[in-house]
Amino acid sequence: MICRLRCDDTGQAFPIYITVVGGLLILAFAYFAVGQASANRNGAQTAADAAALAAAQDARDQLADMWVNDVGDPTRWQSIFEGDAAGLGPSCWRGEQLAAQNDARVLSCNPEGLLGFAVEVETNRPVGDSIVPGTEDKRSRASATAVIEAECTFELPSEAVAGGALPQLTCGEEQWDLDPEDLGDLPKPEELFDVHLAD
Repeated sequence: MICRLRCDDTGQAFPIYITVVGGLLILAFAYFAVGQASANRNGAQTAADAAALAAAQDARDQLADMWVNDVGDPTRWQSIFEGDAAGLGPSCWRGEQLAAQNDARVLSCNPEGLLGFAVEVETNRPVGDSIVPGTEDKRSRASATAVIEAECTFELPSEAVAGGALPQLTCGEEQWDLDPEDLGDLPKPEELFDVHLAD
């Protein structure tokens, strides 16, 4: 009688064990699928951030070059610092390069005002096979916006100064006393402008 009860208990426990193990396996596969999707989304966001920053940095470098070219005419400085400068070339090509380096492609890249770029990217690789149907060909998308902010301020004298003495330039905590006769030491692009992702 005792043996029969023990044998019956053992027989009943086995299907329960199989059910629990099967449930754990399904749960593990589900977590794996979520992890795959999360990693794919993170990759897309990284690519979008890099692309937006790269486009903005290219525009910043162009603005810095314009400022250097026009450093002798401080009446043009403010428009350059505000991004209102004619002759800026396209910068989204740089964003496309950075997106490609992060295994993604740019779907759209547009100026955001005068001093920013909004970028949307899509990953080249899909999420992949998982227990969640429809993920085999699903690619993640992400967007990011990078902005350029002038770091420098100055006070323009009331009289015209083109060709004359240059105003003192304050960039962050550093001050630049520019000598029109010796312009060898000028602020670098990253000192003139800050580039960061928009909040």
